[in-house]
Amino acid sequence: MFLGNFEVEREWGKGEPGLPKFNSPSSDLLVNRMDEFALTLAGPGDLVILKKKPDPAYVEYLTALGRPAPRTLVPVESEPARDVTGDALADKGLLEQLAALRDQGAVIVAHGVSERVERLSQESGLPLAAPPAAVCKSVNSKVYSRRLAERLGLRQPEGWWCDSLERWGEAVLWARGVLRGGGRVAVKDAFGVSGKGILQIGEESRLDQLDRLFTNRRKGQADSRLGVVVEEWVAKSGDLNYQFTLGRDGSVHLDFVKEALTRNGVHMGHLVPARLSADVREGIAAAAMDLGAALATDGYHGVVGVDAMLDPEGGLYPLTEINARNNMSTYQEPLLELLHSPGATALARYYPVVRRRPASFAELRALLGDALLTSPGDGCGVVVNNFATVNSGIAAGGAGRLYGILLGPDAETVSALDKQVTELLAQWREDGAHE
Repeated sequence: MFLGNFEVEREWGKGEPGLPKFNSPSSDLLVNRMDEFALTLAGPGDLVILKKKPDPAYVEYLTALGRPAPRTLVPVESEPARDVTGDALADKGLLEQLAALRDQGAVIVAHGVSERVERLSQESGLPLAAPPAAVCKSVNSKVYSRRLAERLGLRQPEGWWCDSLERWGEAVLWARGVLRGGGRVAVKDAFGVSGKGILQIGEESRLDQLDRLFTNRRKGQADSRLGVVVEEWVAKSGDLNYQFTLGRDGSVHLDFVKEALTRNGVHMGHLVPARLSADVREGIAAAAMDLGAALATDGYHGVVGVDAMLDPEGGLYPLTEINARNNMSTYQEPLLELLHSPGATALARYYPVVRRRPASFAELRALLGDALLTSPGDGCGVVVNNFATVNSGIAAGGAGRLYGILLGPDAETVSALDKQVTELLAQWREDGAHE
C-alpha cells in the first residue's frame, strides 16, 4: 500500500529547535497533491491511497506507457490543506478497508515514515516496510549526515554540526573567521527540505542576528538543544543525487546516479545520464557501500537518497545530506526504465502552471499535442508523471506545477522540446486569463 506523504520533514522537524520555518498556503496545497507520484511506483497488484480520484484519462495514459494502474483508495473527505496521511487517518471506513488486507500480507510503503504513518500502521494493522519513525528521522537529520561523514572520513566542506547552543557558540566563532576572510557560510536546518531550510550568510551582522535569535529563544530554559549545520559555502560545478537500496541483511544496491538541477539550493529536476568521470562513479560506489554499512548498524534499511556535489575541478563531495525516504528520483525511475533508451537524454523537471479553472488531462493532452510522448516506442516527447499538481494552485490563487520527463536522442533535441513545452504552457496561461 503506497502513501505519497511528501515533505515528511515537516513532521520530523516539529518541535525541533532549528531555523524558523515558513510555509505558504499555495505551497501546502501543491505538496499535498504530490501524493499522485505514488501511481508511478505501484503495480497492478498494489494499492495507492490518494487524496482524490485520479483523472481517468491520466490513468489510461500511464497504462498506455506500460504502467498498468494500481487500485486506489480515496478518503470520503479530503481537506486540501491536509496531507494524504491525515485524510486517511480521519476516515474510519478507509482504515477498515486497509485492515481487511492484513491477511493478504499487505505492507505500507510510505514516502517517509513519520509518527502519523506509524499511527496509520497501528490503526490499520498493516506493518511498515521501512524502519520506525524515530530511526528514519534520526538518519534524515543533516546533523547526522555531517557527523557520519566525519566518522567515515568522507570529504565535505569545512564546518560544524550543532546539536546544542554550546556547539553553536563554537561554530559562530569559526564562521566569523570565514566571513572576515571574504568567504560565506551556509546554515542548514537539520530537517529542511528542498532549499527551504538553508540560510546563506555573507556578513557578520546577519550571523549576529541569527545568534541572538537562537540565544533568546532558549533564555530561561534548561533545554539547550539545537539542530543546525554550519558550513563554508564552497564553489561547485554541479549537484548530484544517487540512490541505493539497503536490504534488511545489510546488502547495498546502488540504484542510479543523476545530475541534480538546483537553483538557489532548491531542487528543480534531474538530468540523465549524469556526465561523470570514472573516478567520480567509483567514488560514489565506494561511498554508498560505506554509508550502507553505517546505516545498517544504526538500524536503518530501505531506500537511501544521497545528495552530493562536484567542485570546479570535478572532485567529489560524496555526501552533503542523506534522505531516509523516497526521493523525486525514486518516482522517475520506473518510467525511465520503461522509456529511456541507452545513450539517449532525459531531463526531469517541472513547469509552473497558472489556471483560473481546473483543467482535465484531456485538455492538457490536446495542448501538448505531438510534444507529448504517448507510447513506449515514441522515443521522443514529454512524459507527464504527475497530473494532480497541475490544478493544485487554483484554490489559493497560486501556481500549480506540471511535472514531466523529457526524452530525446540527444541534449539538443531535449532542449528544443523543453522550449516547446514552456511556450505551450505560456500560451495556455494567456488563454486562461480570458476564461
